[in-house]
Amino acid sequence: MNFKFALKGSMTALATTALLALGAPQARAEFPEKPVEMTILFGGTANTIAQLLTELMSEELGSPVVPVSRTGGGGAVGYSHVVSTKPDGYNIVWNSNSINTTTHTGKVPFDYTAFTPIARVSIETPALAVKGDTGWKTLGEMAEAAKASDDKLRVGISGKGSFTHLTSAALFDAMGISDKIAFISYGTGKAPVELMAGRIDAAIQWPGQFKSYAESGDLNVIAVTGTDRIDVLPDVATAAEQGFDLDITMWRGLAAPAGTPDDVVAKLAAAAESAAKSDAFTAAAGNIGFTPAYLGPKEFGAVIEKDDAFYGDLLNRLGLGS
Repeated sequence: MNFKFALKGSMTALATTALLALGAPQARAEFPEKPVEMTILFGGTANTIAQLLTELMSEELGSPVVPVSRTGGGGAVGYSHVVSTKPDGYNIVWNSNSINTTTHTGKVPFDYTAFTPIARVSIETPALAVKGDTGWKTLGEMAEAAKASDDKLRVGISGKGSFTHLTSAALFDAMGISDKIAFISYGTGKAPVELMAGRIDAAIQWPGQFKSYAESGDLNVIAVTGTDRIDVLPDVATAAEQGFDLDITMWRGLAAPAGTPDDVVAKLAAAAESAAKSDAFTAAAGNIGFTPAYLGPKEFGAVIEKDDAFYGDLLNRLGLGS
């Protein structure tokens, strides 16, 4: 046997083995191996639901899900942060229809496709409230009063281009009183406080904000904007029931940067489903005024895509699009 040839062959084999070892893909650690950060875009009901959701998901994942508030720009600040992070599942966003409205009002340079849908968790139906001493009990009565007045109705919104602004504009357009409305942003105030103080005449917000004031008679809640009445305000008729063609509902869910691995998305979706179907979440829904409504990644993605076309068209028709 040629010793020199054998030695050369052995060295070649060792080198090949070393190169293969260096080039071999490293096994990815089981997700999650560190805390998951959930960006929250808004305060109020959105923040309240998110705080509970992070607690319940943490229990299911066996690792902390940490809520971090990044508000501003109708969701633009939070979306911009999350879209810039690594698509590994450790940065997710508590998203909503605002991903559609921020895009079509030009607040962000990307659209919903910049994110991977994880799960829809809940839905909320906006409600329209007025001061009790107006005497208005229906949308028809409000419309008649607006048309008969020389003054414009002052309507509170969360900000120009916000979901409350969009819903309000769509409702008053359906009622035929768009020219009788002046929109006023709350600033640091909240809808019930602004109404009670007389700084605004009407406001669309989440039902939980109005419930106690409606029960005391200080405010009249005269419509909800979805296709169905809601449990927290069962006696309040929908706009459609009152003869006005409108169906706008807020969904809330979770998304991650596009490219997040499927198995990671599946784990996060399973934790969200467990949370959304838990007794604690159901109890909170009854108190706060939202509806648990879990959908998995594929179904949720279809909802987002459909809504993007709807809100893009609506914003353009109302003159609010970019």
